Amino acid sequence: DVKELIRFAAANNTSLIPRTAGTSLAGQCVGEGIVVDVSKYFTGILEVNEEERTVKVQPGVIRDDLNRFLEPYGLFFGPNTSTSNRCMIGGMVGNNSSGTTSIKYGVTRDKVLELKVLLSDGSEAVFSEVSSEEFRDKMQLDSMEGEIYRKLYEELKPESVQEQITDGFPKAEIHRRNTGYAIDSLIDTEVFSGTSKKLNIAELLCGSEGTLAFTTEITLRLDPLPPKNAVMIAAHFESVEKCLQAVVPAMRHSLFTCEMMDKVILDCTKNSIKYRENRFFIEGDPAAILMLELRAEEETELLDQTAALIKTLTDSGLAYALPVLRNDTIDLALELRKAGLGLLGNIVGDRKAVACIEDTAVAVEDLADYINEFSALMKEYGQDAVYYAHAGAGELHLRPILNLKKEEDVRLFRKITEDVAALVKKYGGSMSGEHGDGRVRAEFIEFMIGAENYLLLKKVKNIFDPEHIFNPGKIIDAPPMDEDLRYRPGRKEPEIETLMDFSDSLGILRGAENCNGSGDCRKPAEAGGTMCPSYRATRNEKDTTRARANALREFLTNSNKENRFDHHELKEVLELCISCKGCKSECPSNVDMAAYKAEFQYQYQKKNGSSLRSKAFAFNTRFNKLATHFPNVSNAVFSNSLSSGMIKKVLG
Repeated sequence: DVKELIRFAAANNTSLIPRTAGTSLAGQCVGEGIVVDVSKYFTGILEVNEEERTVKVQPGVIRDDLNRFLEPYGLFFGPNTSTSNRCMIGGMVGNNSSGTTSIKYGVTRDKVLELKVLLSDGSEAVFSEVSSEEFRDKMQLDSMEGEIYRKLYEELKPESVQEQITDGFPKAEIHRRNTGYAIDSLIDTEVFSGTSKKLNIAELLCGSEGTLAFTTEITLRLDPLPPKNAVMIAAHFESVEKCLQAVVPAMRHSLFTCEMMDKVILDCTKNSIKYRENRFFIEGDPAAILMLELRAEEETELLDQTAALIKTLTDSGLAYALPVLRNDTIDLALELRKAGLGLLGNIVGDRKAVACIEDTAVAVEDLADYINEFSALMKEYGQDAVYYAHAGAGELHLRPILNLKKEEDVRLFRKITEDVAALVKKYGGSMSGEHGDGRVRAEFIEFMIGAENYLLLKKVKNIFDPEHIFNPGKIIDAPPMDEDLRYRPGRKEPEIETLMDFSDSLGILRGAENCNGSGDCRKPAEAGGTMCPSYRATRNEKDTTRARANALREFLTNSNKENRFDHHELKEVLELCISCKGCKSECPSNVDMAAYKAEFQYQYQKKNGSSLRSKAFAFNTRFNKLATHFPNVSNAVFSNSLSSGMIKKVLG
């Protein structure tokens, strides 16, 4: 099917946009072309090699589902994103995802051993480690795969080019670094620089956002399950600066996790029905919390590690409280942290924490100085930024709070991003640590790595995909970040009259706009919770709370009808919502789809009346009573497949 799609795209001058769960934050899987959603059918776990600690999967396998499958083998896949209960391995490869555990287990690129892909001419290729001799053999192939090896060698072999790459790309010690294509990882191999490391083009494809090839199978390196004995010290700080100053001394210990949350996110959890109980460990009103996890096989060893870490933090004089969490309570605290990005959608009104500079990464030793300059920059703009960090990896999810419906804030959106890009470059950092470049940051790649290196990236794209079939407009030749925004700046805000009271979210439209696309509504039944039962039944995106919120937002904003609810498309997308209220308690943005559906049904039926099916259900008791007078006839009609089928079809 995918081969046929590639041929169709080539013949009809269109493109293919690979998509798994759609939880990425930089617009990687939106654009013009055919969206190829592999999340429903491309979900097989194909092979486990317990001895070699590897697994082969299709791209639609959910990360947490994979680890549940691997647990009996005593193995797991280490990279652990905040979306791990619904994000998929294909997306993690496309973005080179990392998450909370990267300081111990590395990033996705470190785990990818082999990729089976379809190239832009429809041919198949398998990319894995090759020695210098095997590389030369590959160059002799009379195929697109051979052409790729030949042209990459031609472009990257000159010593001057390798020096240019080393000088222009982020510092090598920053292990979260998604800046364009990872050509810097290719040159550090025996093929190009005489090191002992074998070359693997899968490393180049990892983080390429589906722009170079279409992945169909992924072979991953696994790790033994982490030690079960665990302790987390949730260090409390009176300022963000003190919190970040504590990172370097804390990282001298053997940490499994080093994560930071600030007061803005912590305050968001107060209003979340699901997560407010997870705040049990918070003491006072901290400006920031640093979550430091230790693990060990033996309890005595763990206690020794804990005592040593507490002594380091106490001696620093930076933290005012050091509550210690054990085992199950750690999971509750981590769930609070995982929900952070979604909870930011709880900010009522049009001002939101905006993704644009939320993925910067610098060397850990530069972290405190970088954040001091960043904070000064935000003060210049009168901004109260949100600090949400993988602090142990030097990566900060920094979000300015802006109203992108206003022209002046859209200009600020760009200006802040430009200034932060210059600051990140000053420290030799990466503008994207794990979220990818996508639509938001791709236009800054040339500035970050230099014109010559950017030209190299364009050549790499053309080597793999000369017709730009795969996900165009990402990484290479991206449009400006402030083009094609969701809202038209300076628009007149639609006024939507409703029967129900939605004043707590400033109206039903702003309630729908609270959905930030985190995709919690796509988690499977195995992940627990209720949301969203209709999606779990169909596995179709249109049956998620996210899709319903997006559809409501789109029609309520842009409809030209007097009754903006009067659209069959809205009826279709809300059809299978069973009003279970799962989203009210489990959606981190508190999107209450049951209430929105009730309002929609009232407004839609004002214009279109009730359906025959609804009337039949409403008067079901009366019809059943009538049928008791003719039991033989009614039973025969409803048990006969032909007559009962006709009745169902008529009733809809």
